[in-house]
Amino acid sequence: MVRGIHVQGMNLDQLLGREWLATNGVGGYASSTIPCLNTRKYHGLLVASMTPPVRRMVLLSRLEETIWRGGQRFPLDCNEYPGVIFPQGHLLLQEFQPGPPPTWTYTGDAWTLRKQLCLLPGQNTVVASYRLVEGDSIDLEVRPLLAQRTIHELNYQWNGRLLTENRGKQSHRVPPTSRTPEVFFAHDGQFFAAGNWYLNQIYRREQERGYAGLEDLWTPGVVRFKLTRGKSVHFVCSADPISFRKAIEAADASQDKPSAALSVDPVIETLRQAAGQFVVGAAVKPPADRAIVCIGGYPWFGPASREALIAFAGLLLVSGRFPEAKSLLTGLASKLRNGLLPSQFPEDGSPPVYHGADISLWFINALWHYLRYTGDEATGKNLLDVALQIIDAYRHGADLGVAADAEGLLASRAPSIPTTWMDAKVGDWVITPRGGRPVELNALWYNAVRTAAELCGRFGRTERVAPLRDLASSIEQAFNARFWNDPAGCCFDVVDDHGTDPSIRPNQLLAISLPFAVLSLERHQSVLDRIRSDLLTPMGIRTLAPADPGYQGRYEGNVVARDRACHNGSAFPWLLGHYVTALLKLRGRGDAARAEAHGLLRPCIDYLLADGMGQLCELFGGDLPHPPGGAITSATAVGELLRCYVEDILGVEPASTSPSAPSAPKAAEVPGESPVPHGL
Repeated sequence: MVRGIHVQGMNLDQLLGREWLATNGVGGYASSTIPCLNTRKYHGLLVASMTPPVRRMVLLSRLEETIWRGGQRFPLDCNEYPGVIFPQGHLLLQEFQPGPPPTWTYTGDAWTLRKQLCLLPGQNTVVASYRLVEGDSIDLEVRPLLAQRTIHELNYQWNGRLLTENRGKQSHRVPPTSRTPEVFFAHDGQFFAAGNWYLNQIYRREQERGYAGLEDLWTPGVVRFKLTRGKSVHFVCSADPISFRKAIEAADASQDKPSAALSVDPVIETLRQAAGQFVVGAAVKPPADRAIVCIGGYPWFGPASREALIAFAGLLLVSGRFPEAKSLLTGLASKLRNGLLPSQFPEDGSPPVYHGADISLWFINALWHYLRYTGDEATGKNLLDVALQIIDAYRHGADLGVAADAEGLLASRAPSIPTTWMDAKVGDWVITPRGGRPVELNALWYNAVRTAAELCGRFGRTERVAPLRDLASSIEQAFNARFWNDPAGCCFDVVDDHGTDPSIRPNQLLAISLPFAVLSLERHQSVLDRIRSDLLTPMGIRTLAPADPGYQGRYEGNVVARDRACHNGSAFPWLLGHYVTALLKLRGRGDAARAEAHGLLRPCIDYLLADGMGQLCELFGGDLPHPPGGAITSATAVGELLRCYVEDILGVEPASTSPSAPSAPKAAEVPGESPVPHGL
């Protein structure tokens, strides 16, 4: 559990370097920096998913908050305009607790005010609550500033007329226009209409990233409250009509709900809390109508299949979300198209995109883990048919140029489309072209064929067992003959008809870490040694060795510079999970090995509990000091850290491990730490 942060003594840059996140379970979120100075166009106090889980719009960008006491004005908010930070409410901020719910404590001359922000589960509604905890009485003014635009755009003053309608004494509506959606707000104070534009809000992170970073916001007016000690007042904003009383009750109920996580281990508790933020659909009622997807990362990722399946065991199985795990698998299976599963579900609600050659193979891996945890044979039998369709399509030729060669190795060739997870692209420029036979695609392919063979034997499809095992043997033999780079003591990254790519990359980890490892056992140590010497950092595994001419160790600058660095040197935390799993598969799970593995995860855990404020970002720079980059929180990073910590470090095995599935050892304590629970 992340503790409250005492911000006195921290300078503004330090405060702006820490970003918090809250989610509503249907794709919407709230996010900003500690002092609520928005540094990204993606920041906002109500980013609503208008067609869950997509079409997200920044409705309420921020709140301008001012305390009046004894004729003196005390601003609580903070904003950046050209050449100035105004006002400077961060100077009154004493403590911040990232939550849930996010909580701010402000202190002035003989008064202390506490603010909480609650996103209502399953709704595009935010409740801001203010409580005077010290002092006799104060007056509070709250001025909502609206953006009313999609997350990837910016809003500028325009000639259209924005109005405010009164739906009651304390309930109001901003009607839609041809450019903006309707917005509702309610309160238990007094509203004074005074429509106005706030011009030239600066988003410094957007400007640093090479994007436009200037926006105009519109306010409908100001809400005034009188507070006495112990009294709370509320401001509610929503994409839908508001029942003020029900909104406050829902906010109170969500804050009072006890955590399902294990308080005995703050790492598990924090990771489970973070993992739940990516699971979208569980809050939708009735439960029978739930369609579960996973957001790839906040704030700009939408529903993403590859990220969901890489993180599957951590997000859904270790966390005990078995119904959601089943829903995600069956939902994806229904979208199978010529062997391929969708890679993305676009933000605008258009049809899904099929650009990933590896995603269907990650699906089969997720099915194996689902059965390992649940023993749900009925679902396993149904989804085995999907797995066999995938294998048949891949073997004989699927879209994206995916097909097995005469030896059984899998190739993917799609001009101008990056088909692996290293998919950065600028215009038509594929930054990390890996057409041919990528190493991790073939590791996943072997794992999928072996998985299907095992499940066919388990579920009575005996006629398929021998052909699948023969195919797996052919793949294994060809892989070890074609992919081994003996001088480097590791695997080639890509094998093509015209040569090999000797780049030292982490993709070869999957040839060891997956349930069925394709790489010969005697080569595992050499690969792990090479990755440790060339790619391992405290914050993740580099995507390219520093000695390579193409290495980019600093993830910074404009979109081209950042995309060049993304998979050519940046360190990804999710790969640490596979490294640790591979290490313990080789060395066993004795105390010494687990202590070493725990040490490898410790820097990411420390970041999660401190600067990350309960989140783990997408990537870190490959060069010291390994600054955070990419999305502020990543499904793959959180999911893999949680899975690895529970399964590998703590040794907690699934309660329903099937007889034919590989199992982890029983739970034990981390060497040198307090005892851990024997189950989640």
